Amino acid sequence: MKKILITNDDGFDSPALLALIEALTPLGEIITVAPTLEKSACGHSLTLTKPLRFVELKKGFFKLDDGTPTDCIFLALHKLYDADNLPDIVISGINIGANMGEDITYSGTASGAMEAVLQGIPAISISQDFSDDYSQKEGWDYALAQKTIVQLVTKIFEGSFPLSPRKFLNVNIPALTPKQCNGLKITRTGSRVYSNDAEMHINPRGQEYFWIGLINHEWRTTQGGITDVEAIKQNYVSITPIHLDMTSHHDIKKLTSWI
Repeated sequence: MKKILITNDDGFDSPALLALIEALTPLGEIITVAPTLEKSACGHSLTLTKPLRFVELKKGFFKLDDGTPTDCIFLALHKLYDADNLPDIVISGINIGANMGEDITYSGTASGAMEAVLQGIPAISISQDFSDDYSQKEGWDYALAQKTIVQLVTKIFEGSFPLSPRKFLNVNIPALTPKQCNGLKITRTGSRVYSNDAEMHINPRGQEYFWIGLINHEWRTTQGGITDVEAIKQNYVSITPIHLDMTSHHDIKKLTSWI
């Protein structure tokens, strides 16, 4: 039986995580290791300054007190699996909210997949976009995300992972039912317009404190193929191949001349 390791960054009790587990249970033997608390936007961070503890809630389902998605994957691979019996794939998600464009660098969800491929395990991160048109309605569910991840994992298990080492698939799901979706699109990452939004407040002792504000949802127009955000706007599932080599290769010659 195939082995699937699951994590997320919304916490062990996220309904989206439970939907992912439900969808993938028929496909293999699942172990889930998720953060105790929400770790959205924690990036690819390891906890180095305090001890971590697995808490087994039921067979094959652990929360890591108080770890990040990267901690979850790192420790699961080294402590819950034997070196000669590692999982066949890691799935990180279903994240509540999209992870597109440069947001991937902040994303704990994407970082769970990132850690997996660093450790030599194929991985997919999957995130659910939201909109007022559908995802705010009563009875809304993760049916399209479930259908998509089953389709992808089945294809991988019946064949092979489509990317070379140190690369993962970043999947974003539009806020639609399966019937409303136009299909799958292979995309590149978009480019978000970022703003410096932080709200200042005063606590009862007269001290200032700050909340980082809401994300700006503006996107730049870029050339070179459909982006993840464009695919979502056109009612497609976005599948983006992500690699960990962050070198700007086309600038090497220019920088050499500059030096």
